[in-house]
Amino acid sequence: MSRLAKRPIAIPSGVEVNPSDVAVSVKGPNGTLTKELPREVQISITPEGVLVEKRGNSLVSRALVGTYASHVRNMMEGVTKGFTKKLGIEGVGFKWDVQGDTLNLALGFSHPVKVQLPPGVKASIDKTGLTLSGFDKEVVGQIAANIRALKVPEPYKGKGIRYEGEVVRRKQGKKTA
Repeated sequence: MSRLAKRPIAIPSGVEVNPSDVAVSVKGPNGTLTKELPREVQISITPEGVLVEKRGNSLVSRALVGTYASHVRNMMEGVTKGFTKKLGIEGVGFKWDVQGDTLNLALGFSHPVKVQLPPGVKASIDKTGLTLSGFDKEVVGQIAANIRALKVPEPYKGKGIRYEGEVVRRKQGKKTA
């Protein structure tokens, strides 16, 4: 069993956790998140905090306890602080622009690329790059991965969309004779 799941998860002030047999709901100042639970996991509220326990003694239940403890911890952090992902763009003529909840990208294709941002995710552009923020860690990470997948950094010139701090391994080009 996961060592993280053995300890109760402290509930921050202003956060309300409502477990049921099939789902857990976390409500805080930034919003409400709900996650369905598998049959192998149960969540209970104790005076120390939220306790994630396994039902039964199968390998699957032992594996899922730590996973769902992390999910609950991320949900609590999301409804209090929120999550951000930063992306950078590199290449001649590559640019992006935010209009409402639509991200317009010019990536060297013959057409502009438009990405519709899901509800709960906000995008802002500054001179260092694009910042995506929201209270659901999975949604913010997935939309950042989808945007990066539109133009993955290539190894010869390094052009493309990358995460902040990501290092692209460069390859040597053709050698002249």
